[in-house]
Amino acid sequence: MSLWNELNAAGRAVAVAILSSGVLLVIIVALNLIPVSRVSYVSDLAAATASAISQNAIPAKHVATPAAVKGIYMTACVASGRNIRDKILETIAGTEINSIVIDVKDYTGTISYSDTEVLGPKGRGCRITDLPEFLAELHAKGIYAIGRVTVFQDPLYALYKPDMAVQSMSELGRPWKDKSGLSYIDPDSTPYWQYIAAIAKEAHTIGFDEINFDYIRFPSDGDMSDVQFALPVDATKASVITSFFKYLSSELQPLGITTSADLFGQTTVNRDDMGIGQILENALPYFDYVSPMDYPSHYVDGFLGYDKPALKPYEIVNETMMSAVERTVTASSSVSKLRPWLQAFDLGAVYTPEMVQAQIQAIYHSGVNGWMLWDAGNRYTKAEL
Repeated sequence: MSLWNELNAAGRAVAVAILSSGVLLVIIVALNLIPVSRVSYVSDLAAATASAISQNAIPAKHVATPAAVKGIYMTACVASGRNIRDKILETIAGTEINSIVIDVKDYTGTISYSDTEVLGPKGRGCRITDLPEFLAELHAKGIYAIGRVTVFQDPLYALYKPDMAVQSMSELGRPWKDKSGLSYIDPDSTPYWQYIAAIAKEAHTIGFDEINFDYIRFPSDGDMSDVQFALPVDATKASVITSFFKYLSSELQPLGITTSADLFGQTTVNRDDMGIGQILENALPYFDYVSPMDYPSHYVDGFLGYDKPALKPYEIVNETMMSAVERTVTASSSVSKLRPWLQAFDLGAVYTPEMVQAQIQAIYHSGVNGWMLWDAGNRYTKAEL
């Protein structure tokens, strides 16, 4: 006989009341209709996100980090379509490429591995419905899988929790937007850090071998005269970002999760934080790999004496990375931590396979072995690889 049948009428009434109250409480919290602390609320949100696909996840296996990662970037949209991603796998077959970086959370705030509505309005990004299987396929081919998490640029989360977003001074109570109309979460919103860590942990559980963090900075592109940050009185942008680095390390390193951080290419030569909070030496202790986005096109005309840096792929990459190597050694860190992003897209010049290869040679000549190629359009050719 079931426990329900053993209960008398009064007992059943009590049980129904308890269950109903529990369901009601969940609904109320989900709709954000009762006041809860930012910390507890976002902790619950992180937990809900982290368990979004856990019941159906394939037990993940991981491959070891290559001695020198040689990778390409793949958007979630490309990874979501078997025909398109298969063409890229065919392109990289027989080349040096041994790693692929795939969006876990993209610039829209969409989490690619789940269709959960935990963040309210659905994100505009793509979702990879067979991600665990795809990662298993990559592993079977000996490909190292890196999950990319766009951190503080997150218009979806800002829509859901506008009080945590970087604020507009001219429109009080509204999130500030950059020149592309995208909102950022204020880097000092520490409850949001829990959300990012939860995503990283779940992505590793699904099968990603490494988690790569991008946009770990204060915003820089847009009307900066209208921006308002929640900086504590005794804090700087650099100290806030460094605290975030330290937090991620404390959460992920004990679990054996390999991590990497994307930095502005300018961090290889600048000693200040450039107004975004990034300093090369501050990142080195907290990540397994640090990846300056060393795109020649992103340096201003006249940089290092070159009228058009985009036309000097070897010179720009070689000189900036030699500076990064020197600073890394001086900071008593390992040069093996340096793994830059290189330009494989047209900006400032049409980037030919020869120009891509020139950057790779510049990396080797600077004393660095690993690299990754960025092309948002994912148009890679065997000649450049």
